[in-house]
Amino acid sequence: MPATSALRRALAVMTALPLLTLAACGYGSEAKDDDTAKVASGAKKIDGLDSVRIGYFGNLTHGTALVGNKKGLFQKELGATRATYAVFNAGPSEIEALNSGSVDIGFIGPSPSINGYTKSGGKNLRIIGGSASGGVKLVVNPDKVKSLKDVRGKRIATPQLGNTQDVAFLNWAAEQGWKVDAQSGKGDVTVVRSDNKVTPDAFGAGSIDGAWVPEPTASKLVAQGGKVLLDEATLWPDEEFVITNIIVRRQFLEEHPKAVEAVLKASVEANKWINANPDEAKTAANEQLEADSGKALPAEVLDPAWKSIRFTDDPLAATLGAQAEHAVKAGLLEQPDLDGIYDLTLLNKVLKAAGGSAVDDAGLGAK
Repeated sequence: MPATSALRRALAVMTALPLLTLAACGYGSEAKDDDTAKVASGAKKIDGLDSVRIGYFGNLTHGTALVGNKKGLFQKELGATRATYAVFNAGPSEIEALNSGSVDIGFIGPSPSINGYTKSGGKNLRIIGGSASGGVKLVVNPDKVKSLKDVRGKRIATPQLGNTQDVAFLNWAAEQGWKVDAQSGKGDVTVVRSDNKVTPDAFGAGSIDGAWVPEPTASKLVAQGGKVLLDEATLWPDEEFVITNIIVRRQFLEEHPKAVEAVLKASVEANKWINANPDEAKTAANEQLEADSGKALPAEVLDPAWKSIRFTDDPLAATLGAQAEHAVKAGLLEQPDLDGIYDLTLLNKVLKAAGGSAVDDAGLGAK
């Protein structure tokens, strides 16, 4: 199948998949306001804005946003401009919300960032910061899969056609010399596209033999008797790869740079606090997950999941370029032009003011 046709099909399927979280506001569920997020007395609006709309997923890999929301850090930096939130379950839905103006800034994975950027010809979106690395594992039924070579011939779940984990698994399978049709998922190993909320049930029922998934889904499978066969971090130099970055509507960035800078400052503060207080941060993230979804994670899932994620302001731009190449090799993406996908100007300003070091865009910034 030609790459262009494959890309169109992949994007069409990704856009058509339903959002399986609470659908209160169409694109995602509204996060509940917390007492810590009250506007400080005497605070002023930034750029004259009534609100800044922030999107994120209900995943621990979005811990920066979870903690920033729970601790009121975004609200603190935005002053009298209200921080509002929308929680998503799928990258394409968040990209759609960004493009439509329903969300201004989002925490999101690399593959939807790449797809959103290329689909708009580089006109609509910019990656403005990093958030997290790691937190993705291949978990299997140890009775059926005892080694990496045993994965061949098995049914392995990924969250969605063309999503970050789907691309990573297809690339890994290709490196084993196995052939898999990216669109159908059929081949030497069968790829089952399964929503993260459904995957634990499928695993428990035996309809899949394993899954290449982010946290906390990976640790949920382990709690059900699964075994971690591979941590994706071990496949990357220095065991670092972008799993979550911060993206913004280009128009919003150009018209409201002070508001964007405020959100980035809060993100940097959140990551600093997370890394200095990992146990407290883990609790705060779990409390926000409970506020958003109505259900907290048990310790047997939360503790190992949190340990596998590294929170960082660095967007790890070089690894995003590599992930794009993996999607191209899988036939899910036409060779993309990613020049200009990053604008790290405001992030580096915030980092410098905080006494930190500038981060690099790997040559993919605006020229």
